[in-house]
Amino acid sequence: MSYLALARKWRPKKFSEMVGQEHVLRALINALDADRLHHAFLFTGTRGVGKTTIARILAKSINCEQGISSTPCGVCSTCKEVDEGRFVDLIEVDAASRTKVEDTRDLLDNVQYAPTRGRYKVYLIDEVHMLSASSFNALLKTLEEPPPHVKFLFATTDPQKLPVTILSRCLQFNLRRLSVERISDYLHSLLDKENIPYEDGACKQLAIAADGSMRDGLSLLDQSIAYGAGTIKLDDVAAMLGSFDRHLVINLVEKLLAQDALAVMTLLAKINEQVPDLNGVLDAILNLLHGIALYQQVPDACDAMLDEQGLALATIEALAITASAEEIQLFYQIGLTGQRDLKLAPSIRSGLEMVLLRMLAFRPASASDTGISKTINQPIAQQQQVTENKTREAVTEKKESPVTVEPTTLDTEAIKEVIAPLYNKTAQQGSLSMNSPWHEIVAAMNIEGMDKQVAEQCVVIQVNNTAIDLALAPANAPFFNKDRELRIQQSLQNLLGADVSLSIKMEEAAGESPSARAQRIEKEKVASAEAIIEEDADVKSLLDAFGGHLEPDSVQPRE
Repeated sequence: MSYLALARKWRPKKFSEMVGQEHVLRALINALDADRLHHAFLFTGTRGVGKTTIARILAKSINCEQGISSTPCGVCSTCKEVDEGRFVDLIEVDAASRTKVEDTRDLLDNVQYAPTRGRYKVYLIDEVHMLSASSFNALLKTLEEPPPHVKFLFATTDPQKLPVTILSRCLQFNLRRLSVERISDYLHSLLDKENIPYEDGACKQLAIAADGSMRDGLSLLDQSIAYGAGTIKLDDVAAMLGSFDRHLVINLVEKLLAQDALAVMTLLAKINEQVPDLNGVLDAILNLLHGIALYQQVPDACDAMLDEQGLALATIEALAITASAEEIQLFYQIGLTGQRDLKLAPSIRSGLEMVLLRMLAFRPASASDTGISKTINQPIAQQQQVTENKTREAVTEKKESPVTVEPTTLDTEAIKEVIAPLYNKTAQQGSLSMNSPWHEIVAAMNIEGMDKQVAEQCVVIQVNNTAIDLALAPANAPFFNKDRELRIQQSLQNLLGADVSLSIKMEEAAGESPSARAQRIEKEKVASAEAIIEEDADVKSLLDAFGGHLEPDSVQPRE
């Protein structure tokens, strides 16, 4: 016997086998058990949620030889013929291939004749919205006053295209998209029935990819069984779906928020190595930004959304705390616009890179960024300039003002916040020399943006009293140029107050760059925090009681 696809083999044959759609099943079951059946039903919803399946079970329920009920016997000749698709009084029509008015008239010519074998003659018209306006007009009269032995069952994914005159004559049932959890649980149970081994997490990945459609989930399951040679493995599913490590996208958003352009481009290159098509990367970024924004405003409404996207609450919470709502909204808007423009870019990668660079280039301006508080977030040189300008303006205003100005109380705390960094900077500069650790020198230099990113990726090769030689890994070559080297050198000279030279060579070198050092320290903090949590007696007892485990990357150490 030839192989039967899982979606056909396990298609529900009675209402009790349906997954989800309880709101529709309840109404139909009550109507069948009370024998109060309307003459026309309209089932709407996205693909693969059970529209035609429910329609066929309904046709079987009203024609079962045991009588009309919500539980057809399934063993009589009528039930078997409906299940096998050969019941003569169930006329199934694909409206997409029969749109002409002549087709509809031919179909309705036999409406007045009594059913051949069944209790009712049932017309099941799939994708009914594809019928032409003339076809709807031809159908309207029959639908308004049908013979007592006829039932119409319509199914469509686009009910907005149906005329109001048709909608008003039907009982309409809207079928919902299925949740990731329901699809995943059903796939688990089906694999157990089929005796197919599988790994935890694989079914959830398939359920996420199914996007609310049970049929799509079963089709993907069929494909993954073939891909894995009879075994469902998480890595195989990820490779088949062309998905990428979600932690890379999380890290990418973290670096976007930290304005670490070099790290963003490096992470994008890693993602590009995992998947040949980058179209889904921007979708993943937007989904993550959506989760952050939702958590910031309505944290209690996040659970369902996180389950749909396969994200951890701890991840969203950590990002939501470090980012402002304005930043997230701006990034999301830039991403949406970039998604529209991706098809116009020379390549998907270049278009995606420009979207990310645009997020790095623009920052939201806060309405409270005025006066002294505004200068606190600016570079030191700009802070000095702002302070000088405000002093000059105050003196000018005092000279030109013809009225007497009442003395006011100075906001000493605010002034301290502005001046303290200047004193700290001066003290730090005085304590640094050519032999100081490179990460301390980079932290003290007055450089921003890509200049700072390049300096943080460098490793010291050699130092003397008047020169310093640095190594920059060849992978970072696209971000380096001579102008950038000169700016870094000028900043170094300003910092040390001496005429020193700086040379950056494209080569691999032993040693730890400031960027690598910061990542190492962060990992050590996380490892230490995880160790403290795992050794905690209360945590151990909770994990043992509920059979739980510590979710990787969910621990965020506090400063």
